[in-house]
Amino acid sequence: MRFPASAAAIGLALAVTVPCAPRVATAQAPRITPHGDPSVRNDSIYALAVRPQDYPDQPFVYLLEDGVVRFEEDGRAQRTYREVVQILSQQAAAQWGEKTFSYTTGRQRLTINWIRVLRPDGSVVSDKPSHVQESIAPVAQEAPIYSDTRVRQVTLGGVAPNTIVDYSYTIEDTKPIVPGDFYQTWYVGNGRVTRRSRFILDVPASLTPRIQERNIHFARRVTESRHRRVYVWATADVPRPAAEPFTPDTNTLYPQISIAAPITWEGIASWYAGLSRGRYRLTPALVQQLSTVTQGTRTLEDSLRAVYRWVAQDFRYVSLSLGIGGYLPRMPMSVWETRYGDCKDKATLFIALARRMGLAAYPVLLSATGGINRSLPSAYQLDHMIAAVARPGVLEGSPNRFLYLDLTSELTPFGSLPPSEQGEFALVVYPDGRGEEVTLPSDPVTVNRATIDISGELTAQGTFSGRYVEEATGTRQYTLRSAFASSVGTADRDRLARSLANMLFEGATGDSLVYVNGRDLAAQPMVALAIKDARPVSNAGGGTEILTLPLRNYARPDILADLESRGYRRSPIDVEAVVGPYEEVSEFHLTLPEGWRARLPPDIDATSVFGRYHARYAQSGRELTVERRIAGSTGVQPPERITDLIAWLKAISRDDVRYIALEPGP
Repeated sequence: MRFPASAAAIGLALAVTVPCAPRVATAQAPRITPHGDPSVRNDSIYALAVRPQDYPDQPFVYLLEDGVVRFEEDGRAQRTYREVVQILSQQAAAQWGEKTFSYTTGRQRLTINWIRVLRPDGSVVSDKPSHVQESIAPVAQEAPIYSDTRVRQVTLGGVAPNTIVDYSYTIEDTKPIVPGDFYQTWYVGNGRVTRRSRFILDVPASLTPRIQERNIHFARRVTESRHRRVYVWATADVPRPAAEPFTPDTNTLYPQISIAAPITWEGIASWYAGLSRGRYRLTPALVQQLSTVTQGTRTLEDSLRAVYRWVAQDFRYVSLSLGIGGYLPRMPMSVWETRYGDCKDKATLFIALARRMGLAAYPVLLSATGGINRSLPSAYQLDHMIAAVARPGVLEGSPNRFLYLDLTSELTPFGSLPPSEQGEFALVVYPDGRGEEVTLPSDPVTVNRATIDISGELTAQGTFSGRYVEEATGTRQYTLRSAFASSVGTADRDRLARSLANMLFEGATGDSLVYVNGRDLAAQPMVALAIKDARPVSNAGGGTEILTLPLRNYARPDILADLESRGYRRSPIDVEAVVGPYEEVSEFHLTLPEGWRARLPPDIDATSVFGRYHARYAQSGRELTVERRIAGSTGVQPPERITDLIAWLKAISRDDVRYIALEPGP
């Protein structure tokens, strides 16, 4: 995460599903304190305990999940979550014996109201943690994130199968980052056995929050009193639909409630434009450095490429999510002097340099992992920043107007975006405070391509020598770029060549390893090596040799059997999840000894809305050719297309060819 975590995200991270209670008798949200919850009878909740033998496949069950959230018009909030969990297995006892809570100092307060362990009859095993420790959030050295997040870890005594863990905590947001902004997502049940669930939203009567319900099959209650409006969602024995393969969203079938403030994306753009105003100034020294970076370039685009590579690769990524500094970019001169920065620092430096070159460049706010709910505007959904450069001569509003660049992705070529950002919602922020909602471009399936070519000759004694070449483009390039992003020494080069050769043919040796430097953004990633001393054939008796194919097999009998066993399907089908939005081509060209013949399997051609598959087996003279191609697709198909998906996977499974029989000549 490159921007600081939102208060909503922190709350949900603390209590994956937040507890609820069965009754609310008044028009006011309950005031929950360390003394308890006046709206919930504990004995009635503990009486919901199940018989462990009735749930042999469940490590634990929720007796109660409860969330009481209070928002104010200025964005201040108080969120109280409670979970009452019955432990059913030793594995769950280890999981729930340690609890971690986090909060952001300076703008949040954390109160653990209570945390206790009980028996199913309500008798107390322990009424407080046996150990409590608070520390700063750990920093990962490979991608440091320095923040003002504190972690409070508690250890519970007496947690064992058939005990109950009951805890409640409150997080208060005292200083909202964006005035009037708040955001909350509540998942009812989260797919677990849940006996009772309640979510309460308390807001001023003068405030009308945006509320989005999904798969909610019970009515909410709304009451108003003393200038407050209270919404209550309460239910019992939450249905637990079985997860299905290839669903477009893991929560498609689960009840979900999303809450946001009545603000707009335009308002968020205006907030960030004001916050970052004046942060794009360049010093004379930095202007001189720009001249050095672009020296020798012939066109404006070449100059922009040089600046992009410099900022993306020569400045270390370090996240600085400290207070308002988590949103306020550092000055370009500071980033240049320290040679490090986070997403907003590096994007701001690049934008300032691009503007100096006479280009219109702007910050772009988005989520690093995607999945923004664009119908509920909130800055709490944004945790990342990239840059947009307007293409000269392209009109505003045109889908191809901007060139988008992620300055934290040092292996992404100029003009592309990392896979996690493609096709996602983003907000372009203009200097005058206007905002433009955009959908980031996606590489087409044909661009996301990986090709493997293996060619060589087989001797009559069964040994093979040849060559392996792999190339990749689009989203398929990153494995090769990462593998060869740093120089490989002679000893490592030899080991790597041997390892790659052995992945293809057991016992083979490899040498003459050639590869493209993964940090060379102008070059197409490629690796090649010579293969020697391989023995891909074995004697089957009766004058037949068995050739093991060094190509990937795309048959998926496990997935196919799972889909066929499920019967009626409820969820839509995410087409992209079946194969992926890419194309793979593998070819094996083998020169056989004089007079040898191969027993060829049939070719396969299978095309559907889920993708294309082609397998070809041919022999021309001494040359045996095996070719396999698969291309995925994108989009969402209705549940009833599951029969078409099964038929397509069956067609692919007919090409479950791992070996080819060879008949030596006279």
